[in-house]
Order: sequence, then structure tokens, then C-alpha cells
Amino acid sequence: MSLALSREDKLQRVAQYIQQLDESQGIILVDYRGLTVAELENVRKQMRPIARQFQIVKNRLLVRALEQRRMSLPEEWLVGPTAVSFCREEVPPVAKALMEAGKETEKLFLKGGWMNQAILSAEQLKSIAELPPREVLLAQVLGVIHGPGRQAAGVVASGIRQVLNVVRAYVDKLEEGGAGADLEAAADPA
Repeated sequence: MSLALSREDKLQRVAQYIQQLDESQGIILVDYRGLTVAELENVRKQMRPIARQFQIVKNRLLVRALEQRRMSLPEEWLVGPTAVSFCREEVPPVAKALMEAGKETEKLFLKGGWMNQAILSAEQLKSIAELPPREVLLAQVLGVIHGPGRQAAGVVASGIRQVLNVVRAYVDKLEEGGAGADLEAAADPA
């Protein structure tokens, strides 16, 4: 049994959605049709550490909030039971957690999302979810940046080693040929 919301409650929810949109790096919409209350609560518990806000929304009220923020999402995403994860931090870990929750329950489906002024399809969210964590990506970028520098240093060091080897070979040859004694005699005129 659903209770009708008063006009004041609706305005309050729209204001709440607007605030959450303003504080979010992105949002992910899911269809939770068929989930039990216990399963839905389990998804919320999984989401708290990374998304903080995972809630069932009224589609029409979310549309109003989006319109006030000059945002829009495909109409088909805002039909039927909709839950939204407001991603205050990064979107990829939230997408990954929602995908895993969907695999566990087989009843939670990604509808799509929004991030950095771009609309993301369910497939794009799945691709984002498969990305390695941010720290791993940064380490990979750093490795790419440092690679050419390390190679250049190796080339320079190799050139210096070759010059030193030639000088060492020349000194060894002079010492073997007795040139070392001749040089000492020439330096000492006594």
C-alpha cells in the first residue's frame, strides 16, 4: 500500500534530490524489480561505504530535480521501479559494486547513469566497472611516463661505459707494452 505524498513532501524530496545531484560526481540508476526488502537492504549496506546514498526514488520527482539542474536522462530509464546511487566520490567503484550486487540477486539491473555531463548507457557503466582501481591506473600512467626516461638514462650510461672501456683497454695496452716505463723515464730527466 503506497501512501500519497503531500505537495510539501514532494517539494522536499525534489530539494533533496537536487542537493544530492549537486554533491555527486555522477549517478547510476538501477531497476530493482523483484528484489525482496532484505535483498534491497543488503544492497544498501554494500553501497554505504562507497556511495553513501542509494535510495529508491519517485521517477517524476527525480525528473523535476534533473530539469531544475538542466540535466536530462532517457525517458525509458525513468519508468518502473528505480533506485539511484548518488556517487559522491568516484563512479567506477559504485558501478562495480552494483554489477556485483546484480549478479548475486539476478534481479538488480543497471539502467544507465550520468557522469561528467555525459549520459552513460548500461553497457558503458559495465565497461567503467571493469576498469582497474584508480591507484592502479595512476601507477600504469606513471610507468608509461617514466619508461622513456629510464631508456634514455640507459642509453647514456651505456655510451659512458663504452668510452670508459676503450680508455681502460688503451691504458692496459700501454702498460703491457712497456710504454708505462718509457713514459716514466721521459717524465724523469735525471
